[in-house]
Amino acid sequence: MTRTPPDAPLRVAVLGCGVVGSQVVRLLRDQAGDLAARVGRPIELAGVAVRRLDAPRDVDLPADLLTTDALGLVSRDDVDLVVEVIGGIEPARTLILTALEHGASVVSANKALLAEDGPTLFEAAEKAGRDLYYEAAVAGAIPILRPLRESLAGDRVTRVIGIVNGTTNFVLDKMDSSGAGFAEALEEAQDLGYAEADPTADVEGFDAAAKAAILASLAFHSRVTASDVHREGITEVTAADIASAREMGCVVKLLAICELRPGSGDGDGDDEDAAVAVRVHPAMIPRTHPLASVREAYNAVFVESEAAGQLMFYGPGAGGPPTASAVLGDLVGVARNRVTGTRGAGESAYADRAVLPMGEARTRYHVAIDVDDRAGVLATVATAFSEHGVSIQTVRQEGRDDDAQLVVVSHGATDAQLAATVEHLRGLDVVREVTSVMRVEGVEE
Repeated sequence: MTRTPPDAPLRVAVLGCGVVGSQVVRLLRDQAGDLAARVGRPIELAGVAVRRLDAPRDVDLPADLLTTDALGLVSRDDVDLVVEVIGGIEPARTLILTALEHGASVVSANKALLAEDGPTLFEAAEKAGRDLYYEAAVAGAIPILRPLRESLAGDRVTRVIGIVNGTTNFVLDKMDSSGAGFAEALEEAQDLGYAEADPTADVEGFDAAAKAAILASLAFHSRVTASDVHREGITEVTAADIASAREMGCVVKLLAICELRPGSGDGDGDDEDAAVAVRVHPAMIPRTHPLASVREAYNAVFVESEAAGQLMFYGPGAGGPPTASAVLGDLVGVARNRVTGTRGAGESAYADRAVLPMGEARTRYHVAIDVDDRAGVLATVATAFSEHGVSIQTVRQEGRDDDAQLVVVSHGATDAQLAATVEHLRGLDVVREVTSVMRVEGVEE
């Protein structure tokens, strides 16, 4: 499989020289000796594709290494490895496919592309006999994809739940610690560089949904795309929601939740009609849960499997150096494979599990309801829950007269049952307004 002489350097093309790409180039230079020792051959920079040759950069590069012709760079016969850190769908997809067709192995940090069209890329890598690695696509420097793909390959993963977006975690943590509202906390995140000028991808959950799709695909050996993931952002989370969570001994986090739901077999998760449920939404979790202690812009992923039990992976989930660290780890892996003439593990989608609609996912709700302060209201509200097959775990009343409010936490039920209950409540004469609805996770049923 090796096209170059056994002692020749492996040549790397880097697509993109922004926050991550510049750090990849820096590490390739600074650690050249160590990388050569770890791989078994020197790694040499063949070129860096950029949009503008005159743009300011965090790393100095000779002019002859820079090019605006990314397609020409990945088509070169002397390129052995391609690092793609430009993001987005196109031209990244075309560039990766072209690189594979021309015999290069690829390292990508592109979660959006992998979540939308991963199978096309994996099939191209298989056909070319080359590697496609993408550890940096989820949770920055945290090694989570390789453990799911390799370390837990002999186990059955049943659940993956994580905080995989640093921007939203910073905003929610600031709302919890300072009492700030959403807009104020987001502005601080932008001032500190934790949020983009246009934070839509983060605060509306698109970024986390793409990562959830990748995690679920690996964990459950099934193809899951971003469109399969139920997605809700944090823009509707209020200071009152945060305060209510605090009163319950909880904290609000934006969670990516991937679950293997048993089918009609023996219930051990291995029956043929078991299915996958994947969702991203804000939720209350107990402050005793390991994920509750994840502060500021950090990420963490909590994995549950049958044999290993509970595992947690924690660390910086974004930023140039952390993400570049994950990229370089993949680069060493694919470079070693080139030296030895082997390939790493490709796509594993043999299970081909169905993805459940959100309505069939099991969850629980925290519901705040402004009600009339008179006899019989509690019974009426309880009946609404009962009619939809939802059991109430706790209920408390806050305030009196015009400020009367009921706060109800349900036991587990399908999301469809719970959503129907909320709609029923909104139609009751004794209910002035359903002021808040939030899911609750990490509590034993």
